[in-house]
Amino acid sequence: MKPRKNKKRVPSFRKLLKTSKVKLDNKLKNKQFKQQSIAKKYRKEQRKLRQAVKDVTSRTSVPLEEYKKKHAAERKEEEEEALPLDMMDEDDLKLMEDLAQKASFVTRDLSSSEPVHAKKRKQESVIDRYEKMPRRMQTEPEKELIHLLPIKDKSGIIPQTMEKPVINVAQNEEEEDTEEMEVVEESSEEPQPVLTTDELLIQRRRKLQEKKIHIAALAAAILSDPENSIKKLKELRAMLMEQDPNVAVIVRKLVMVSLMEIFKDITPSYKIRPLTEAEKHTKVRKETQKLREFEEGLVSQYKFYLENLEQTVKDWKQRKLKKSNVISLKAYKGLAEIAVKCLCELLVVLPHFNFHNNIIVLIVPLMNDTSKLISEMCCEAVKKLFKQDKLGSVSLGVVKVISGLVKSRNYDVRPEVLKIFLHLRIKEVEVKKDTEDITAKKKFMSCKEKRKNLSRMQRKWKKAEEKLERELLEAEASESKEKKLKLHTETLNIVFLTYFRILKKVQKSPLLPAVLEGLAKFAHLINVEFFDDLLVVLHSLIASGDLSYRESLHCVLTAFHILSGQGDVLNIDPSKFYSHLYRTLFRLHAGATNDDMVIVLQCLNVMLTKRRKQVSQQRALAFIKRLSTLALHVLPNSSVGILATNRILMQTFPKTDLLLDNEAQGSGLYLPELDEPECCNAQNTALWELHALRRHYHPTVQKFADHLIAGAPAEGSEALRLDLSRRSGTELFETYNMKGMTFNPPVASVTPRKKDKFLQGDSFLNEDLKELIQTHLNEAAVHRPLDFAKHLKESSLS
Repeated sequence: MKPRKNKKRVPSFRKLLKTSKVKLDNKLKNKQFKQQSIAKKYRKEQRKLRQAVKDVTSRTSVPLEEYKKKHAAERKEEEEEALPLDMMDEDDLKLMEDLAQKASFVTRDLSSSEPVHAKKRKQESVIDRYEKMPRRMQTEPEKELIHLLPIKDKSGIIPQTMEKPVINVAQNEEEEDTEEMEVVEESSEEPQPVLTTDELLIQRRRKLQEKKIHIAALAAAILSDPENSIKKLKELRAMLMEQDPNVAVIVRKLVMVSLMEIFKDITPSYKIRPLTEAEKHTKVRKETQKLREFEEGLVSQYKFYLENLEQTVKDWKQRKLKKSNVISLKAYKGLAEIAVKCLCELLVVLPHFNFHNNIIVLIVPLMNDTSKLISEMCCEAVKKLFKQDKLGSVSLGVVKVISGLVKSRNYDVRPEVLKIFLHLRIKEVEVKKDTEDITAKKKFMSCKEKRKNLSRMQRKWKKAEEKLERELLEAEASESKEKKLKLHTETLNIVFLTYFRILKKVQKSPLLPAVLEGLAKFAHLINVEFFDDLLVVLHSLIASGDLSYRESLHCVLTAFHILSGQGDVLNIDPSKFYSHLYRTLFRLHAGATNDDMVIVLQCLNVMLTKRRKQVSQQRALAFIKRLSTLALHVLPNSSVGILATNRILMQTFPKTDLLLDNEAQGSGLYLPELDEPECCNAQNTALWELHALRRHYHPTVQKFADHLIAGAPAEGSEALRLDLSRRSGTELFETYNMKGMTFNPPVASVTPRKKDKFLQGDSFLNEDLKELIQTHLNEAAVHRPLDFAKHLKESSLS
């Protein structure tokens, strides 16, 4: 019977890649620990033997004590009872008595119920302990056996074993010989000289310079020939575990950044996939085999590098400090920041390479980190990733992880995490329309047309030509439009699902402003079926009164974005949203709410300008009058934006020029305190605020006020410059922003006049007038006593 073939193979390199590095390390540590324990046990036994020999040589032998007669008599009686004396010879009996006088196991009292080893350990001598110690004839530790499957034959079951190879530690023998001399050597060692602070700094600087040169040399060698420098890449990565406490922190930071730049340079522009079993066994050329080995080594080292970065961040987050580590707990924060920076850079630069999804899983939770620096780095990296993602597959992966993070944290995350969704490049409707207009589909001739108009040879040539054109069209398409549309649709579904969950479950969450802002941006892409329910939810949020002013403005903006797109087909009356905006306009002022003017200008553009056909004249008049009043008590950039919006409204609704006249139109008085724009009688008032704005200190506000008083003409002397007339209110608000606490536009500097051009005031007076003034001044200079009685008499007489 042939022995069974061992099918167990050495694990392949790819299988090792799939195995966790932690698992492999644990296996290696367990194996080493087992070998060390065996060697330690062997050394312990040898030490005991040496100690026993020392004790024997240092002490004199003690004769055995004679047993008492009482015990001897008892033992003799027992022996007589136990053995038939008539069957024993006298010589045998005498021999037994002689043996009974010796200390051996025969002399033990068997009738006693006391345990055998009860007092043995305390009373036994050194020689007995040495005699009872087991002897080991071997000088090497026993080898471990691997139990294999047994073999069964006619005689029975035959067990099978195999010796397990054990790595012999060469230091074991040296340790046995040197254990006794350790104390002597320690006492004989000379103390190391104590270095001063300057010497320590010089030594540290020298070590650091050597490490820098070594890192630079390895990096240069790797970049010059990447395919043959995988071992050097491994050597450089091993420096991440630098153990010198003087330079460990700086060296690890330098190695992290160096490896990041190296991987950015040598990484190919495609994803490296694992080889199949068929490809492994296929014979290839030397160049191909060399390329495969390089790719496998590159993926392996890149994986280990990412694991090192991940472990650094985890140690800092969990405040773990390994016993064997030479870095303090405070230094871990700097290492973690560098590790996060490297991960963010790799996330943006290598979105096509292996393990990109693993980097996303690491970066997204750090966006919600308590450290502001780390959170901002991760958010900026994700923004850049969204900006450069043209197809949408990478954005979809990030959005999935963010949605899962928000749900797993029970919506207790920072608002910046949800504001990341605002940077998504999703415009499916516009992109689809533009691509259809630009790239018209190629029309090919049908079979009937070919038979009717072409000969047989021409049809043959036409067929080959059409086939070539189809191949060229496929080659020109850089990305699939259908795939892109599908990815964007899936991404938006996840975004809206997150938004709707927050609106439904946690309406009082600090995430609500980010949700409303996101809905306002992507409202034109929401399915029409959800419009009615969403508008009801938005109105209930406004009516509840729990929202801040900015959040209520986002609700209004979201509602009108919905109604301006696909919501035109719906029969919904948005008058309640008009009334809410009209009622809350005066909550804006020159303080903290001045930044909310951007949202107000966007709302006015969507509510009045884009929906001009659904807006009545009374509503337009009321908004123009209230906006003009608001322009008096806000900052100059807000005043410019409001006046630019009023200019557009006056041009959109020409009949609103009646506000520039003092005559009343119809019955009733203007009621400025009324919150309903339709019923405040705005036609019976005038824009007197424009005359106050003409005297404003800001020159642009003055120009807009003069322009509106003239009726907002498009041509003529009162027309605006092109740089002002072609900009919207939002653009002008940002242009004349005063965040730098300076005048915008800056005040022109006045050139001082020369002194010789100034004329004295008295040069304009004639000679007689000069003399009269001088005499009066001289008389006033003379000191005279004041006579108040004289003045009192004169006043009484008068």
